[in-house]
Formats: sequence, C-alpha cells, structure tokens
Amino acid sequence: MARRVEGRNRFRDFFLCSLPVAFIMAFVYVLVSSSIFGFYAPHIQSPFDNKESNFIDKMLDALNGTTTTSDSDTLSIDAIRKKEPSLSWRVEDEVESSEDQMDNNFGHGTWTREGGGQVLNDTPEKLYQRRMRQERREKRAKELMNKDNLQALEKAAIQRSKSIDSVAPGNYSIWRNDYRKGKNFEDLLHLMQDQIIMVRVYSSLAKTTNNIALHKELEAKLAKMEEEQEESTNIDQQQRVLDTIRDMGQLLSRAKEKLYDCNLVTNKLRAMLQTAEEELVSTKTHTTFLNQLASKSIPHAIHCLTMTLNLEYSLLPAPMRHFPRMENLENPDLYHYALFSDNVLAASVVVDSTVTNADDPSLHVFHIVTDKLNFGAMSMWFLLNPPKEATVQVQRFEDFSWLNSSYSPVLKQLESEAMKRFYFKTERSESAESGAESLKYRYPKYLSMLNHLRFYIPKIFPKLEKVLFLDDDVVVQKDLTPLWSVNLKGKVNGAVETCGASFHRLKSYLNFSDRHVSERFDPEYCGWAYGMNVFDLGEWRKHNITETYHFWQNLNENRTLWKLGTLPPGLMTFYNLTVPLQKKWHLLGLGYNREIDVKKIERSAVIHFNGHSKPWTELGISKYQAYWTKYASLEHPYISSCRLLE
Repeated sequence: MARRVEGRNRFRDFFLCSLPVAFIMAFVYVLVSSSIFGFYAPHIQSPFDNKESNFIDKMLDALNGTTTTSDSDTLSIDAIRKKEPSLSWRVEDEVESSEDQMDNNFGHGTWTREGGGQVLNDTPEKLYQRRMRQERREKRAKELMNKDNLQALEKAAIQRSKSIDSVAPGNYSIWRNDYRKGKNFEDLLHLMQDQIIMVRVYSSLAKTTNNIALHKELEAKLAKMEEEQEESTNIDQQQRVLDTIRDMGQLLSRAKEKLYDCNLVTNKLRAMLQTAEEELVSTKTHTTFLNQLASKSIPHAIHCLTMTLNLEYSLLPAPMRHFPRMENLENPDLYHYALFSDNVLAASVVVDSTVTNADDPSLHVFHIVTDKLNFGAMSMWFLLNPPKEATVQVQRFEDFSWLNSSYSPVLKQLESEAMKRFYFKTERSESAESGAESLKYRYPKYLSMLNHLRFYIPKIFPKLEKVLFLDDDVVVQKDLTPLWSVNLKGKVNGAVETCGASFHRLKSYLNFSDRHVSERFDPEYCGWAYGMNVFDLGEWRKHNITETYHFWQNLNENRTLWKLGTLPPGLMTFYNLTVPLQKKWHLLGLGYNREIDVKKIERSAVIHFNGHSKPWTELGISKYQAYWTKYASLEHPYISSCRLLE
C-alpha cells in the first residue's frame, strides 16, 4: 500500500509540473509553425497580421490573467481551472478527519474519502515543497512569456526556415544558399564531377536511342565542364562553375525526362564502374613496372661518376693503388664491417656516415666487395677520399676462386637461361600484363651475386670472428661500437625484429603449403631485417650456416618455397639462431614509407632506405633525402661535374 501511495504522489507531481511546460511547448510550436508558413506562403494570412485577433496577445493575456474571458473561451485560464479534475488527483489543503479516514500516513500524507473517491492530504512539508515548485514555475513562465523573448523566438524561427533546403532529393541541380554564395568551392567541384558522370551516361543513352541532337548538346556541355575543372579556382572561375552547374542541371533534367530508364541507367553505371576499375588496375601495374625500371636503372650522375673514377684509376700508377693500414684487415681487436655494393656513391655515404659518428675512427675497418666493372671506381674514390683514420679494403668477388657454380647452387641458378628469362623479361606489355604482384619478383637486383654474398661472409673473411654487415642504402647516425659488445647468447645473427604487424612473420614470406616448409617452421615466427646485422662468425661456422643456405637453395630451384630476394632464405637459414636487437639500432622504410615520425628517425642509429625510392634517384622521398645528402660530398668536383640530384 505504501508503494502505491508513493507512486501516486510521484505521478501527481510530475503531472502538475508538466502541465505548464506542455502548454508553453504547444505555444512555441504554433509560433514556429506560423512563422514558417508566413515565410513560405506569403499569401496565407498569418495570425500575427490581424491585430484584432492577435494570437500572441491573446495567449499573453490568457496566461497573465490580465483580461476577463468567458468560461467558454478555450484559452481562458479560469476555464481551465474550473474544469473538474479527476477525483484521484483532487488535493485538499485542509480536510477534517472522519471515521472512514485511512490510517496510511507513512510520513507522506493521509487519504480521505470525498465525493466517492480517495483524496490525498499532504503533510506540511509536502505542501511547502509543492508551493515552492509552483512559485518557480510561475517565475519561469513570466520570463518565457516576455514580449522580447517572443520576438527573439519569432526571429529564430524565421531564420531557421530560410536555411531549410527545399530542393527535392535526387535533383541534379542542387542549388542551396551555400552554393550560390560560392563558399564551398570544393563541394561545387564534387557536384560538377557527379554531373559529368551523369552527362556521360545520358550521352551514351542518347546515342544508343538515336537522339543525335541531345547527344551533341550533352557532349558540348561535357567538354565545357571538363575545361572548367582544369582552370584555376579564382573568384571569377567560381562564378563560371556556378553558371555551368546551373545550366548543366537544366540540361540533365531535360535528358532525364526523355531518356531515363532505371535498368538502362543502372547497367550503364555498372559498365562505367567496371571499366574504371580495369583502368585503375592497369595503371597501377604500369606504375609498378615504371618504378622498378627507374629504380634498377643507374642514374646518369652515378654512371658519370663511375666512368670518371674508372678512367682516373686506369691512369693511376700501380704503386699508388695500395691502401694504407693493411695490417688492420685481420686484427680481431678492431671493428670490422662488410659492405657489398656496385654503387660507389652509396658506398661512400655508408663509410663516411659511420666514420663521422664514430668515437674513434681508427678502430673501424671497412671491407668493401664489388664487381669488376666498379672495382676501379670504388678503389679510386677511397684513395682520393680516405675516411680519416679508418681502414678500407676493396675487393671484387670475381677474384674469389672458391665461388663457382659447382660450389654455390645459387650461382648455378643465376647463370641458368630459365632464371635470366624470368628476371629479364624485356617485353614491357607482357611485364605489365603479368600484374603488379608478379612484377616485384622480377627485380634484377636479386640476380646479382653481390646480393647473395652475405651468406658467404665467413668464407670471404676466414680470419675474422665478428662482423657487422651493412647494406649500401643505409645511413649511420650514431656510434656503432657498442654493437660489438652485444651478447648473442651462442646464436649467429643479431638483428632488429620486424613483426610488429602480422605480415612480417614467416607465413608472409614462405610457401607453407609445401611440406618442406610446413614441417620445419612456425608460420608465426617473427621476421627480422637485413641491412644491419651483427654476425658471430665462430658460431656461423659451428652451425654450418652456409651449407644450410645451400640446402634450401637447391630445394627452391623452381621457386616453389619462396620467390622474393634473399630475406626468405635468410629467415630459414637463421631460424632460431637470431637474437633481437633494440629497435633504436635500425629503422626501416625510408624508401617507401612517407609517414615516418621525424623524432624516430633522429633517434635511430641506422636508417635504411629500403624500397624503390632510393635517395640518390629522382624517386627519392624529398623530406628524407637530407639525411642521406648530408654525407654525400655533393661539393666534390667529380660529383658536382656529374650534376647529381639536379
């Protein structure tokens, strides 16, 4: 019973509180409606126009009680008050007790019978709270019904009605205020592009239905719209675009009346979409082909530099071709680097950046291996530009008598006609039609033996115990000496892991449908980066790493286990033999990722321009090139004469 009484009390209070609010909301609704109808339909008489029957004045007078109205007047407060309320909600401030009074106070009030119903008698506390609420309601009502507030509401309603877009959805001639004023020019251009699409649709339909006159008119308008898109976006141009859109909207409306058929328009749009998708795929494929062509081609400036240095080296007397400090080449107490490159300028940046940031350059030894075409240029550059007190050695891999096809299966494969046809498929159209995904596997860089020498480091340097391998597209920004103190924990390779994302795990590089792969490797095993690697050559020889590499190369003769480069066989060869280094030592992606944080670049010891956008080519990402050109000696007479990066 107590809960029933409490529920009734709450409902009664809510009803009494909501009644004035509902009355005011109804008044505002009538006010806004009258304003809107007055704006859109001037010929309809507004309640505000007739002063004798002014709606607002009558409402004000009725609410304030300043006029006397008859009981029959529906707007009269007296009439509302005199209406008999439900017996369930009749409240008596003072009620005498009777023999039928119910003893259900519970601290909330009492109930009495009156007129056949039960009436709630509030306690003094409840009466006081109700009286205060009523006073607050009356105060808010007076503030709301102030004439200044009514005028503000009326103005707001009129302003709102002006902003309503009365154009029917789907109309090709969207003509809102913001378009007329030319404030959103980008939106105008998007609207023009949509109209161009529909013009092409209706132009095709007009030609198909032999409506030649309309077809010619649409084609003429289409040419004008495309011309408007190409011109500059000044104020006069915006006005011309507005005029063109308006005219085109009218023409499209006429075309729609004559030619519109839902099935025909839908089929035409689908055909246009399919054609656009095919063109996009073809464009992406040709773009990939051209990017690879540009990236694997030798820039004119580097070719010029190489030829100039080769000529100088050929004229250099034999006694002057020797490098100093050759006694350091096998000293195990020094820091030895392995660098395999046919790019003299790139190799010079690697060496110069390493020496510049080294605490003691005299402790660093650089072993550079190149091919016979670039041996003279590479040697001449470092003879003319010795890297401070550091030691440099230049070799050519053709002089390694042990490196032959009978010993190295990869060399045997690289010399095969099938491999050459695969990598040097010169027909441009066939290469493009093969798809962008297949094109990346036909990168002749992977055909170079210099790219595979990293698996023969202990054979090239038989008396060394630890080597730091560097790619020729890196820049060193910190002293790398601490890397020789890294504990490899009995493993062979120290490298930075790259499995922050799922696509850098083994399953992304290897064919796990082949049993040779699926039975030996975990597809979720984390990948790591080539380009800056610490190799323990003692452990290398102990685990017979080179022979493991040969084993996998023989199995992959038909490219069934992997297709791309030297990283997949490296992941297999050094499986469970790699120690992860801290991320700060090696940062990748400067050759393809344009969103690398500058702070991350600056705190990295080695930054790697892996990808097609090499910094010494026109494809290089401009905001990263300064990190490379800082060490490129652009003012050197030989480099400046070849006009590098001009």
